[in-house]
Parts: sequence; C-alpha cells; structure tokens
Amino acid sequence: MEASYIRIFADEGGESHFEDLDVVLEQQNFAPPAGPVNIAPFQKASGTFWFGADPGWDGLAHPTPRRQIFCVVQGSIEGATSDGEVRLFGPGAVIVLEDTEGEGHSTRVVGDEDLIMFGVVLD
Repeated sequence: MEASYIRIFADEGGESHFEDLDVVLEQQNFAPPAGPVNIAPFQKASGTFWFGADPGWDGLAHPTPRRQIFCVVQGSIEGATSDGEVRLFGPGAVIVLEDTEGEGHSTRVVGDEDLIMFGVVLD
C-alpha cells in the first residue's frame, strides 16, 4: 500500500518546484488487540496547528516560514511554484512545504468555501 503527497522545494538557484512522491506503508501491529494496519514513518514533528482562510484569500509569492506539512480538510487552494507550474488542492491533499529560501510559492483560496487545513511543524 502507498500514500501519495506533494512536495514544494527550492532548487539551488532558489526556484521552487512541485514533486510528486509516494511512501510505502507496511503492515504492522499498531494497536493490539486490533488487527494489523499499514504504517510508514514519515517526518519528525515539533507541533501542530489549524490554518484557515476566507474565500478569495491570496497569499502572494513567499517562501514557507518553516518546514511544514499541510493537509487540506475543507475548501480548495491553488498553489503556484516560481517555475510557473500551478496545481489545485482539495480535501485530502497532503503538501510538504520545504521552500524556506528562494523565490517561494504563491497560494490562493479558490471557490466560495472557507479553507481549513491541518498543519504539522517539522523539525
């Protein structure tokens, strides 16, 4: 079993890019006596938070302030990297932000629904 996520990173020249990645989940006894489930170690984290933005919010180009993961819970967000690629993320999308330097990325809420995301601060 695999889980998919998107990574935003900056190359050596400071230009940001999207990268599609998968992580393999392996069967483990996670919470006996419940049956085995599929698990994969991912990232070390130091905190969590909720993030919300109104319809029409526009986050102009910026590097991420810290390494973090976002999972879209409600609404839709459009992300654009400095190389010109644009992607739409809806509920269930997982995005790892690692472009802490360089040109950064831009984001904006699309549609008429509030955006709610769950964030994880990475070590």
